[in-house]
Amino acid sequence: MEFGIGAQDGAFRRAAREWLGAHLVGRFAVGAGAGPGGPGSEHLGAGVRRAWEREVGAGGWIGLGWAEPGARGEQGRTRARGAYGQRRASLTQQVVWAEEYARAGAPARCGHIGENLLAPTLLAHGTEEQRRRFLPPVARGEELWCQGYSEPGAGSDLASVRTAAARGGDGRWRVTGQKVWTSLAREADWCFVLARTEAGSVRHRGLSFLLVPMDQPGRIDVRPIRQLTGTSEFNEVFFDGAVAAEVVGGVGEGWRVATGLLRYERGVSTLAQQVGFAEELRAVVRCAVASGADRDPVVRGEIVRLWAELRVMRWNAVRTLGGAGDVADTGGVGGVGFVGGVGVPSVAKLLWGGWHRRLGELAVRVRGARGAVGPRDWDAAAPYELDERQRLFLFSRADTIYGGSDEIQRNIIAERVLGLPREKA
Repeated sequence: MEFGIGAQDGAFRRAAREWLGAHLVGRFAVGAGAGPGGPGSEHLGAGVRRAWEREVGAGGWIGLGWAEPGARGEQGRTRARGAYGQRRASLTQQVVWAEEYARAGAPARCGHIGENLLAPTLLAHGTEEQRRRFLPPVARGEELWCQGYSEPGAGSDLASVRTAAARGGDGRWRVTGQKVWTSLAREADWCFVLARTEAGSVRHRGLSFLLVPMDQPGRIDVRPIRQLTGTSEFNEVFFDGAVAAEVVGGVGEGWRVATGLLRYERGVSTLAQQVGFAEELRAVVRCAVASGADRDPVVRGEIVRLWAELRVMRWNAVRTLGGAGDVADTGGVGGVGFVGGVGVPSVAKLLWGGWHRRLGELAVRVRGARGAVGPRDWDAAAPYELDERQRLFLFSRADTIYGGSDEIQRNIIAERVLGLPREKA
């Protein structure tokens, strides 16, 4: 398939741009109370960003790519609204929305885990009752989700999870264990948890995908993890008999469901991510010009390299999306606009993780000594505070680790794509 934004998407782009322009005002205005809310600044305007999530949901902009059953009418035309309250949109229109959202400088979304991870998983593996219960609140921006996968000793090696769940006499599961690096755990209403439901099972067997309400005082304890940036996007979550009534995909089928979810993690949103990357690169170039660092041929060479690699990432993302087909119309897997082959998400992660980390390093280097101090004009009496470039440098140190380390991504490509022999245990 040749992927490209067509003339028929112009009206959709205008509608998206007009809606954003009309709603990014007042407390939601760029630079106002909502705050950027991105990596390293997730502490800014959290309450306003949650209100913004409901605003986006009320506009019907959440879940554009969900390919729910019965999405097409008798004449084969896509309905304007999906079964769960969201707008319907083709793959190219999903890209248009993501790009316009990023270009408008709108606040970082706090509902992306529910929209982009949970929803396609329920559409692919859940029951219709589960979809009707959980998807409309996500589409309205009312319920937030977090992801309970990683544990101490079971990060990239997800099959080593030890969190366990036992079924009680009332048919509900009691979850006991610990998860770590859990984004949005303090704000989330629900958590999808990969837990071991078969006693004595090992590795991929005996796991189940459970839906756990987070409002269980005394049974769930969330502890923030302080990062290099001084903020706490990630958390530890301790479950002590937490109740879960819902299993997705069947008991013991957790590995199939959990790994299926990971395919949905890097789809249309990668293009919007690159819009943000491009703006960060422009800001670094402006800093280099202001400090005179642009006169250094090594710095100039690095800027050109970063620019060229960003173009390569876009072409790779477009090529991947083009191979997916129009999932909004054809009902592709999960309806998220991304059905890449094995290894494709790993290639994308390797590309952007290393690129972003090098950009963070350059962002500090072009400012010289001033890049190592706070932005308050050397005022020792003022509280120390990081600026955007310093947060970029510190937070991007983790880009090649979280979401699957570079080592794991390379192993996936080597073993599952190139057919090389597996590493010996």
